Amino acid sequence: MIKIKYNNKSYEIEDKTTFKDFANKNCKLKNIVAGEIDSSLYDLSCAIPDMSSISFITSHDERGLEILRHSCAHLLGHALKQIYPDVEMVIGPVIDNGFYYDIKSSTSISENDLSKIEKLMKKLAKKNYKIVREVVSRDRAIEVFKNRNENFKIKIINEIPSDEIIAIYHHEEYIDMCRGPHLVNTNLLQNFKLTKISGSYWKGDSKNQPLQRIYGTAWESKENLDLYLQKVDDAEKRDHRKLGKRLDLFHFQEESPGMIFWHNNGWFIFSTVKEYITQYLIKNDYQIIDTPQILNKSLWKKSGHLDKFSDLIYEVKSEDKKYAIKPMSCPGHIQVFNQGLKSYKDLPIKYAEFGKVHRDEPSGTLHGLLRIRGFTQDDAHIFCTPNQIEQEISSLINNIYDIYKIFGFEKIKVELSTRPEKRVGSERIWDQSEDALKTALDKNNISWILNEGDGAFYGPKIDFSLTDSLEREWQLGTIQLDFSMPERLGATYINKEGVKESPVMIHRAILGSIERFVGILVEEYAGNMPLWLAPIQVVLMNITSSQEDYCKNQGKMLIEKKLRVITDTRNEKIGLKIREHTISKIPYLLVVGDKEQKNNTLAVRTRSGEDIGEMSVDKFVKMIETQVSEKK
Repeated sequence: MIKIKYNNKSYEIEDKTTFKDFANKNCKLKNIVAGEIDSSLYDLSCAIPDMSSISFITSHDERGLEILRHSCAHLLGHALKQIYPDVEMVIGPVIDNGFYYDIKSSTSISENDLSKIEKLMKKLAKKNYKIVREVVSRDRAIEVFKNRNENFKIKIINEIPSDEIIAIYHHEEYIDMCRGPHLVNTNLLQNFKLTKISGSYWKGDSKNQPLQRIYGTAWESKENLDLYLQKVDDAEKRDHRKLGKRLDLFHFQEESPGMIFWHNNGWFIFSTVKEYITQYLIKNDYQIIDTPQILNKSLWKKSGHLDKFSDLIYEVKSEDKKYAIKPMSCPGHIQVFNQGLKSYKDLPIKYAEFGKVHRDEPSGTLHGLLRIRGFTQDDAHIFCTPNQIEQEISSLINNIYDIYKIFGFEKIKVELSTRPEKRVGSERIWDQSEDALKTALDKNNISWILNEGDGAFYGPKIDFSLTDSLEREWQLGTIQLDFSMPERLGATYINKEGVKESPVMIHRAILGSIERFVGILVEEYAGNMPLWLAPIQVVLMNITSSQEDYCKNQGKMLIEKKLRVITDTRNEKIGLKIREHTISKIPYLLVVGDKEQKNNTLAVRTRSGEDIGEMSVDKFVKMIETQVSEKK
């Protein structure tokens, strides 16, 4: 007999009693997927160790859901092996909201094949067969997978440390290898779906063997599966790349990968966001500056960027000298600060720049406006004294919350990232920097999460992530303290004692990149841009040719009132015109017929189908001006 504890009660149980055996007799929880001891998870088939305090994990727990998804990846492997016997299984990890399996197959599997694979997975799951865990020696594991022609599994085994346990899992005739834990039966694998297929590489390196990757999602209930699939469907409908093409905002092409070709409508949105932020900065005492695109590599070496980001920096040559296309604006801002003698009375000095920067991001990571190689940062740097830090950080926090609210984002996650392993500066400076950020957050009653070791190489930072209407998080804003770079690049001011001292430099961005922020806005609004951001605010349409002149004249009047207007006097049915311009997501659709022409009015409706009724031009313009000024 052995002694254990569960739910603060002591039990004596038979030696080699498994977690599943104990749960069946003593636990009322449903859908148990694993046992737990001191935060370590165990397969339910494992024997409970003596003198342990145990608990159980269900499929409703986040970790339990990961176990369910990992087991579903093995179920995918089982089905694949039955349909494509020569397929080689590589790795099948859990990811956010699901799982994937990388495979090597002589057969090219397409999206059309996923339904067939999924159908067999459901058939296998309904067998409720046992999933059996077996701990084996390294030699035994190699033998098992050699006999099955699983070359990638053998490569993985050879990389496993000698002191690590190797376990294989049996799904009837299918065998896989994993640390576990896994389900002990397929009875909980009921709510899953294969979602897509893509290319990949062994170990993620494009120089290695190309593979195929099959993605899936799995949930503990049909309701949550349906909810997730609905969100995915909503996200696809909001995809900024599709909307960008449909609304004539921008495009990409192979001749300039990761770079944007802005069209008139998209450039208007970009420019309007930029102008709004510019005016906000001016009101908050920033100087708007502009620094060169190309700087000598020696400057990037001094700043520390060359050692840290050399693989992302584009290089150019001129007259035997090497230059870097700037990946960020901070060294350039220090050069502006260094012009002329500065006193402590001059500080803080705030420089802001909408700097066009370039980074040689891997092609496989590029994603529309959200991950590109050439982008515009709303970059700013504040040069201040140490005793000004707290006030400046507090002001920045308020600025960030104000601006996000204007664009409709009010759910914000805040993370404080501390010193990374590779860094510059003394431990004293890092202590001082981290304490300053913590104090500013706490004094502003900001709820924050500690993210240890993820700070910039020159200082700790606060990151701000907003949550959109689909509950997706976007990390945008950042505030970074830097006690090191100003000193490295020779920035000084005269302190109260008349001695030269290096200022504290605060790096800050609110939107991160304007391009990425526009992409996020397009998806958040599903292309239905707020009136003040809409490239075209109003379209006027006539019902018959007899109102054509009146329609055009009314359009001219609205343009004179500074509204962004188009007129549609085509010889088409009014229903067709309304439908087309609704799809184009123009906020206001104005219809003129005989009645409106006689009354000198406009029939006003919105893109959502709301019929506001007849209005005079002056009343309509006043309504528009109010909505624009209020940023509704």
